[in-house]
Amino acid sequence: MAGRHFLQIPGPTPVPDRLQRAMHRQMEDHRSATFPALTRSILSRLPQVVHQTKGEAFVFPATGSAMWEAALVNTLNPGSRLLAPRFGQFSHLFIQTARNLGHHVDVIEEPWGEAADPAKIEAALAADTAHEIQGVLLVHNETATGVTSDVAAVRAAMDRAKHPALLYVDGVSSIASLDFRFDAWGVDCAITGSQKGFMLPAGLGILYVSEKALARVDSCTMPRAYFDLRAMRTNNAQGYFPSTPALSLLYGLDEALTMLLDEGMDQVVARHHRLATGVRAAVRAWGLHECARRPEIASDSLTAVVVPEGIDARTVIDLAFTRYDIALGSGLSEVAGKVFRIGHLGDMNALTLAGALAGVEMALADAGVLVTLGSGVGAALQHWRVGGNA
Repeated sequence: MAGRHFLQIPGPTPVPDRLQRAMHRQMEDHRSATFPALTRSILSRLPQVVHQTKGEAFVFPATGSAMWEAALVNTLNPGSRLLAPRFGQFSHLFIQTARNLGHHVDVIEEPWGEAADPAKIEAALAADTAHEIQGVLLVHNETATGVTSDVAAVRAAMDRAKHPALLYVDGVSSIASLDFRFDAWGVDCAITGSQKGFMLPAGLGILYVSEKALARVDSCTMPRAYFDLRAMRTNNAQGYFPSTPALSLLYGLDEALTMLLDEGMDQVVARHHRLATGVRAAVRAWGLHECARRPEIASDSLTAVVVPEGIDARTVIDLAFTRYDIALGSGLSEVAGKVFRIGHLGDMNALTLAGALAGVEMALADAGVLVTLGSGVGAALQHWRVGGNA
C-alpha cells in the first residue's frame, strides 16, 4: 500500500529516521579500548530520564518483561512474600512472573479500568506487623487499560505503614514518556524496555536500581545466571558488559538519550500530555468513552477506547488495518473484543496523531459505530490548535 503505515499500537513504537541511522553501522569489537566510551555515555545519562541520582542503571539484551525477573532474582531470597495490586493484563503478568520464580504474592484485586489503591496497599502493609512482605509490585502505566497509577501515593502509603518492603515499579509504557521520579517517589527497582518511549526496536531491557535494593544484590540467594547484577556491575564499572551486548541497539539508545535530553524530560512529559488530551477530546466527540474509569487516572501514553454494545473491537482493528493501513492495539484478556487501544507515545506529534485519528474514525464508521466523520479529528485539532492541556 502506498504512503506511510501508521503504527499506532502502544509499542513497539515508530523508530525515527535519526535512530535508524544511528543503528545502521558495522559490528565492532565490544572488548576494544574505545568501546567503554559508548557504555559510559549511556549509563551516565540513563538516570536523567527518570530523575535518578542514587543507585545504578543497567541495560541487558532483553525486554522489559525480562527485567521483571532481573529485578526479583537480584533482590529477594527464595519463597519471598510479596504484595501486588492487579488491575490489568500486565499487572497480572508481573504477578505471574514472581509466582513462577517461587515467590508468594498477596494480590489486591481491582476492576480493570481502575488504578492501584494506595489505601488498600497501606492497610495490607500495616497488617503485616512481622514485616514478612519483602516487596510491592506495581505497574505504573497499565498498557492493557490505559490507566496510570500514582506511584508517589503508593510510596507515601508504604511510608505511613512504616514498612521496609522494596517498591518494584513496571514503567515499560511510562518511562521516557510520562513523568517518572525515581528518587522522589522512593522507587527501588524501575523496569522498562527500549521499544516504547525510547523509540527503538524491542531488544533492550533497562533496569534502574536504588541503593537500598543494590545492598541486597550480594546477599540474596535466588539462583541467578544471565541476569546476575554482580557480573553486570563489575563489567559496567570498566565500560564493558559480561556478555555480547546488542551493539546496534546500544548505538540507538545513545542517540535516543540525546534526543530525549535535548528536548528535556519536562517537555517530553508535557508533549505526551498534550497529545493525550487531544485524543481524549476525540473519543468524547465520537460519543465513546475510555476504559479508564476516572479522568485523573487516564494514561498519557495510550488510550483504550470502549466500543458500543454489539460491536466487536476486533472488527474495528481489522478494518483499520486492511482499509486504512493503521495498526491499533487490541484488547487483552478481560477486555478482548471490548476495547481497542491507540498508542500516542514516543516519536509522535499532533499532525501524525491527527492522521491516525482520521483512520480510526473511518474504521469506526465502517464497523457500524454511529460517528460523524470529522467530529473526533476536529475536536482534537481544535484542542491542539489552541494549546489545550485539560
